[in-house]
Amino acid sequence: MSRFALVTGGTDGIGAATAEALVAAGYRVVSTYGHDVEKAHAFTERTQIPTWQFDVADFDACQTNVATLEKEFGGVDVLVNDAGIAVDKVLHKMDAATWHKVVETNLTGCFNMSRAVINGMRDRKFGRIVNISSLNGQIGQFGQANYAASKAGMIGFTKCVALENASRGITANVIAPGYTNTHMMHGIPEPVMKGIIESIPVGRLCEPSEIARAVVFLASDDSGYITGITLSINGGRFFGSG
Repeated sequence: MSRFALVTGGTDGIGAATAEALVAAGYRVVSTYGHDVEKAHAFTERTQIPTWQFDVADFDACQTNVATLEKEFGGVDVLVNDAGIAVDKVLHKMDAATWHKVVETNLTGCFNMSRAVINGMRDRKFGRIVNISSLNGQIGQFGQANYAASKAGMIGFTKCVALENASRGITANVIAPGYTNTHMMHGIPEPVMKGIIESIPVGRLCEPSEIARAVVFLASDDSGYITGITLSINGGRFFGSG
């Protein structure tokens, strides 16, 4: 039987492209989503990929839903943590609710989902965890203390997961996309977008499919000697390591 992959935030943008790329590579895939039922239904109708609704920030919901999914589809072999939100405010105007909302979805959600699948992966002595961070978790961004902290936290978290589980055939890696052509970019005013494009050496936004292809490689059996890395896909805008 083909391997089973679970993609959180998998009905739009990078998550949707990843789910489709994994299906094309021969995986059985389920995409999870949090709120937008209409978008999820449209995604399934277009791709035939099943979708599953729950909040990744809710530990108990992750445990319960992953257990249900594993009963129906088998053990999760590949987990892609793509679910994430951004609510931007400068620190001196940020309230606690705005901080916690972003950190709990992006970082705690990554923990919740990884915790829900890790014991099964250890028992089967195989697993691939790919966490979608962000360039802004590596370099910071004005007005994104909550988002950048959550995405930087994913990098540290992933390194620990990689170390703890390497002997069990489990890898954990990060992809940190730069500016990517998703709906989050579509509302940016043209002059601002022009400045963003000019700051990217390759001169364009990344396409979600380009991130997805990297996920497929890190999810594959062939990537078993790669763990704990941060692959920054940003068109040359940043050369540092996470």
